[in-house]
Amino acid sequence: MKLDAREARNLLAASDFAALATQSARLAGFPFVSHVPFARDGSGRVVMLLSRLAEHSRNLTTNSRVSMMATSAAADPQAQPRLSLVGELHGERLTPAQQDRYLRFHPEAGAFLGFGDFRFYRLDVIRVRMIGGFARAGWIEAADWRARPLDEAREAALIASLPPSPDGTRPIGLDWDGLDLRSADGSRRRVAFGPRPDDEESLLACARNALQGAS
Repeated sequence: MKLDAREARNLLAASDFAALATQSARLAGFPFVSHVPFARDGSGRVVMLLSRLAEHSRNLTTNSRVSMMATSAAADPQAQPRLSLVGELHGERLTPAQQDRYLRFHPEAGAFLGFGDFRFYRLDVIRVRMIGGFARAGWIEAADWRARPLDEAREAALIASLPPSPDGTRPIGLDWDGLDLRSADGSRRRVAFGPRPDDEESLLACARNALQGAS
């Protein structure tokens, strides 16, 4: 079944944590699954901040091939939309703007940046499997999966130009597919855009409408 990569990217953007499967270094031939936080960079690629002492990090030193699953909450677990991303996870040095973006989604991670045993990793996706609901499943190729990039420093400037919300909701992420918001109570939500914006002017218009509708 042909699935919409944009829908899949918005599903991923709505998640903060994933199940990460690495190849076990201790038990050869067996997968090892752990629970990890993640965010995305300005090109929509998955970024993780992991401790070198964690079992999954030790596994990555011998085999970078991984699979991760992100889900969306649903009343019926069988109908729960979910994604499985298959690819290779490598250590990566992020720019200050990329680090700032990660911390907007995981502010608690700021305490770990000064620790020598934490480092960033970035996932190079080979293929994506999406379960969009009952009888809606299929693979998305890497070429279709790739998002239109938005430089992280430019994204931060665009976010800063958005009007404040009277209820305390504030934008923390913006890309060509949607807007990420943090509510006053600390919860996060993703607002997917309807019409696809073509330029920064229409992108900001979509963001303002999403922010107004979310208030």
